[in-house]
Amino acid sequence: MDQRSALISVFDKTGITDLATAFVSSKITILTTGGTAKTLKAAKIPYTEVSDYTGFPEMLDGRVKTLHPKVHAGILAKRSNKDHKATLAKHQISPIDYVVCNLYPFEATIQKPKVTMEDVIENIDIGGPSMIRAAAKNYPDVVILTNPAQYQDVITALANKKKIGIQQRQQYAIAAYAHTAQYDTLISTYLRNQWHPEPYPDDLTLTMRKKQTMRYGENPHQNASFYQSLPPITEPSITTAQQLHGKELSYNNILDSNCAIECLKEFTEPSCVIVKHATPCGIASAPNLLQAWKDAYATDVDSPYGGIVALNRSLDPKTAKELAQYFLEVIIAPDYTSEALAILEKKKNIRLLRLPGLQEPIPRHGTEYRSVVGGMLAQDRDTFFSDPKTWKTVTLKKPTPQQLQSMVFAAKCVKHIKSNSVVFVTGTQTVAIGGGQTSRVDAVWIATHKGADRIRGSTMASDAFFPFRDAVDVAAKAGVAAILQPGGSIRDTEVIQAANQYGIPMVFSGQRYFRH
Repeated sequence: MDQRSALISVFDKTGITDLATAFVSSKITILTTGGTAKTLKAAKIPYTEVSDYTGFPEMLDGRVKTLHPKVHAGILAKRSNKDHKATLAKHQISPIDYVVCNLYPFEATIQKPKVTMEDVIENIDIGGPSMIRAAAKNYPDVVILTNPAQYQDVITALANKKKIGIQQRQQYAIAAYAHTAQYDTLISTYLRNQWHPEPYPDDLTLTMRKKQTMRYGENPHQNASFYQSLPPITEPSITTAQQLHGKELSYNNILDSNCAIECLKEFTEPSCVIVKHATPCGIASAPNLLQAWKDAYATDVDSPYGGIVALNRSLDPKTAKELAQYFLEVIIAPDYTSEALAILEKKKNIRLLRLPGLQEPIPRHGTEYRSVVGGMLAQDRDTFFSDPKTWKTVTLKKPTPQQLQSMVFAAKCVKHIKSNSVVFVTGTQTVAIGGGQTSRVDAVWIATHKGADRIRGSTMASDAFFPFRDAVDVAAKAGVAAILQPGGSIRDTEVIQAANQYGIPMVFSGQRYFRH
């Protein structure tokens, strides 16, 4: 009963022979299961198979291995409880002091192309989670290891003949429960999506894996980390981008880059989106990337300072030379030519991200989440775009075909601007943007003052209806030539009359694009 023992049953064999060797050197006997036994045998490390210890063979094609009283009683018995010790002695059960276990690769399995449900089901571990939870429950007496990164601390402690302290045992127990919780969440989410799809179940559990510890959060006094959802999405996103150069991304870099990438996905032509403080300050599509950058930058030559630039074509040397003239925090592109990369890498602090797939039409779907204190909001991603054929001209004057094309472009832009928002567009480039205002007329006023003479002849799009005619008055005075808005205000008649008064065609899209 005084002999120490360790039960090892791992799918991921990383580092396991080093740990097992340390156990043997410390006179800790090893119990193990079939797959792990083969690894230990190849390394000539002595062990006893669990089936020999329990007297029952592995059965049901390996579905039952460790589910046995001799295993679980050995794990769960309290060493300080006399009755527990007596029960172990009566049934000739040895206490198990270390449990080393990680689980069948469910996460990797469901990411395989054309994976079958049979394969998925067989990669749901049963005995492993049971052992892990049992060992974590009895953490004062049992050390539970679920990650190869934990092994070295134990190897060092054994070599120095030191006990694993209670605080470290607690940390291992916490990690163990997190390990099984994440595993069960992946299983339940996958099966729900396959069998009974429901994005908003009554009980929602999400699982994430830390991708980066941030130097600080939105402000230097806030701590922060960046987490990636599991299983990882394959759609191009800030979580799948590869950093080629520069300092690590900051909290604000990640938020701004996400905004730029999602806006860029609206366009298939060579396009550029410039973002500052989580809202675009310049958007353009053009025959080539260089022109797209120039057109987007011309929207607001002040705001891009320290901003984010996202492009949906491989970055060429000419465009790289233009970008290199400015202080930019992040550049995102599907790829870079070697010459373009060499030009930009001369700027020490700029972050360069490669994100393949941005040059292609990107199917978008799924759910987005936002935290509030004590809870979370969940909603469908806003990927809907109303068919322009359903739009309705409500004024006496009709828009020209060119103005309708600009309205389509403007609607794709305005849905990514913080509300209340308006954008002014000429062709397929923004010439002024007003967003993040508590009053719609203020958004229009800001945009027209920043856009100045560029407003004349432009098309304006609003993310929501005009509650009064004042915004139309301001836009008309600045020289706007056409207006797109959702409609639906109790004062629509008044607003339409204002547009008729100025001879400005106005179109109702019927689609609101609030962005908070």
